Amino acid sequence: MSAIVLLVVGVSAFVTGYLVYSRYIARRIYQLDPDFVTPAHQFEDGVDYVPTNKHVLFGHHFTSVAGAAPIVGPAIAVIWGWLPAFLWVVLGTVFAGAVHDFAALWISTRHKGNSIGTLTQSIIGERARVLFLFVIFFLLLMVNAVFAVIIANLFMSNPGAVLPVWGSLAVALVVGFLIYRTGAGILVPSIAALLILYALIWFGQYVPFELPDMIGFGPTAAEMQAAGGDAGLAAEAARADGQRVGWIVVLFVYTFFASVLPVWLLLQPRDYVNGHQLFVALALIAAGVFVANPRVVAPAINLSLPADAPNWLPLLFITIACGAISGFHGLVGSGTSSKQLAKQTDARYVGYGGALGEGTLAVTSIIATTAGFALFVGLDGWHEHYGSWASASAGATTAFVNGVGVIAEGLGIPHTVATIFAAVIVISFAATSLDTSVRLQRYIIGELGVQYRVKVLQNRWLATLVAVGSSALLALGLDRGAGGMRIWPLFGTTNQLLAGLTLLIVSLFLLRLRRPAWVTVVPMSFVLLMTTWAMVLNLIRYRSESQTLLLVVGGAIFVLELWLLFEAVAAVRRLLAARREGTLALEPTEARPE
Repeated sequence: MSAIVLLVVGVSAFVTGYLVYSRYIARRIYQLDPDFVTPAHQFEDGVDYVPTNKHVLFGHHFTSVAGAAPIVGPAIAVIWGWLPAFLWVVLGTVFAGAVHDFAALWISTRHKGNSIGTLTQSIIGERARVLFLFVIFFLLLMVNAVFAVIIANLFMSNPGAVLPVWGSLAVALVVGFLIYRTGAGILVPSIAALLILYALIWFGQYVPFELPDMIGFGPTAAEMQAAGGDAGLAAEAARADGQRVGWIVVLFVYTFFASVLPVWLLLQPRDYVNGHQLFVALALIAAGVFVANPRVVAPAINLSLPADAPNWLPLLFITIACGAISGFHGLVGSGTSSKQLAKQTDARYVGYGGALGEGTLAVTSIIATTAGFALFVGLDGWHEHYGSWASASAGATTAFVNGVGVIAEGLGIPHTVATIFAAVIVISFAATSLDTSVRLQRYIIGELGVQYRVKVLQNRWLATLVAVGSSALLALGLDRGAGGMRIWPLFGTTNQLLAGLTLLIVSLFLLRLRRPAWVTVVPMSFVLLMTTWAMVLNLIRYRSESQTLLLVVGGAIFVLELWLLFEAVAAVRRLLAARREGTLALEPTEARPE
């Protein structure tokens, strides 16, 4: 089957969802009011609360949520076949993920720009808020660890991407200075930065950089066994471990400083550049698909699954998290985007539309890994790459990068340049999410410090150190970082859990307003069911494989989930009782600006 069919069907479904379903939700359910005074106007301070043009805000929101996950998740999930992955990306985005992102943005604007964590206290209770903060902490912990491992692996496999990635940071600093200190505007500097980035990508092929092994690891018993007793091969694996650990350390040192710098200096200008880069990348991949017309030769449904591959039900729905539905999006939408929304009606474009953009990225990942990559290595090579769950997980970015390289060749771009380009895309968005996630984790640690009156945790430097240190320990605690992708199922489960809980809070608020809540209750019920099922299976596997670290983290998250659901049931009972007695307030009285 032609990859063009998948692209056209996917994009058509997203356009239809936006024009029809999101319009229905905006008018009938959320009842968006163009005259509603948003928090950006009500609390305008020129720092956090800033009324922003909806197109500029869309770019900021889109690049903040579109990390590496919508690429990696589908690139792993196609082990079950392209059809289940494609259906979940398309249907999950339209009816769950985009509804979730739209909802988080809307409910936050209704409550003075408060985050989902604070709204948990207002709608469910104080204890639920604390539980929610711990769930968020664990999610961000895994986001940081997984993305650091992904970036380290990409630097090792694509040394030509090192120059453009680190060079783009220097360029972003210059752009930030020009925009905020000289009044140069946004568009021209960010486009100039994009052109410089592409020049660096071209030069990257001539100046590849490999981090030396500064650790000096010796081969482990597992590496000796994997090498069949060959000391030379085992030593090479140990050197790779040293390089990976080195990159992970470098990344977290960089992230420590990046997450405490003023947002205008690095993060915001890099968002502008990455936003343009993402749109260009999607356009190039789409053009390459139409020109090269690669065929999807991977199976629609893989009937010859490797022995170590879990059943697609329920693991498909947590392997593809971002790209279908993601709780991380709710943190961004209610944490930063809601404070910049100029009009309440813009929430549909920014929230629902932003999720559709990420769904489009997930569709291109499916095409790249089932058509482009299969064309690159051949059908036998594709089956060999997806011959085990471990190989599919560890090689997800490799499949995407090489797949995009083949597709871009159809446009006359040299394969080497195209693969560096694809690697830079994944690294750039993983790094953006990593920086944002560490910054958010610092906020969470600070809130927990206030909650438990631990004053030292309210210091931003110490809170950042705790965030970076705990994330680095998790990333390095699994086979010197080589086993970092084993975190992915647990990351996906926690991410979906957070999305389900966010939809639960929105559903309770809709019931409070006496509006139909089925648009959020249906995806909430499905996501929480799949999440709970997947978490139980994960814990059973971790116990059988003696993965103590993941068992402890997963067990803690599972207990928090059950406790939060218990608190939510109690809140529903109180709400229904108040409705019967006629004492129900439409707006929670505890909502306050953060």
